[in-house]
Amino acid sequence: MYPQAGVFLTSPTGSTAMFDRALNKMLQGPLKAVGGVLVRRGWRADQVTWAGFAIGLLAVPLIALGHAPWALLAMALNRLADGLDGAMARLTQPTDRGAFLDISLDFLFYACIPLAFALADPAANALPAVVLIYSFIGTAGTFLAFAVLAAKRGLSSTAYPSKGFYYLGGLTESAETMAVFTVMCLVPGWFGPLAYSFAALCAVTTVTRIVAGIQVFKPD
Repeated sequence: MYPQAGVFLTSPTGSTAMFDRALNKMLQGPLKAVGGVLVRRGWRADQVTWAGFAIGLLAVPLIALGHAPWALLAMALNRLADGLDGAMARLTQPTDRGAFLDISLDFLFYACIPLAFALADPAANALPAVVLIYSFIGTAGTFLAFAVLAAKRGLSSTAYPSKGFYYLGGLTESAETMAVFTVMCLVPGWFGPLAYSFAALCAVTTVTRIVAGIQVFKPD
């Protein structure tokens, strides 16, 4: 992720999503090393972002055709690219365009996985897939709306003041999402219960963000 759109998620109180934060800290060294090699070979962060997105989309036909476990490779490479593009941006020059592409393509990637399961078995999976995608709209919409209004008011994260966006955390962040997607791919028959359960957690995240927005964006 780019510095303006990193996976570090910060609440209005300045606390962070600790699991994602610890994971990022652990991977920063290796990602910087590999990113440095790519930069020296002429790769740009935006190119890695697009390449990772294209690879991630390969999970859709793999899941739809009944090869869900193989989709894990495409998903893992997508997440690897998502870390590398940020490392490369920090080694060169982070841009607003890169941050925009990074977060936009991330949301599209996350939504494509439940869509793939719906294509694999419409009768069993269509409804839970729709519910899960709807819950993603809730988490993404409140996340971005908070960030836009926080920027308008000049708010910044106390933990990460250099961030271009104010990051509002929740129960369902990137690590949790990928963990659920992994189980879905390993045990496709559990897609329905897993989708409904994760959608419920996303709903909690959405509600907490709405409450936070109501509290933070009080009229002056």
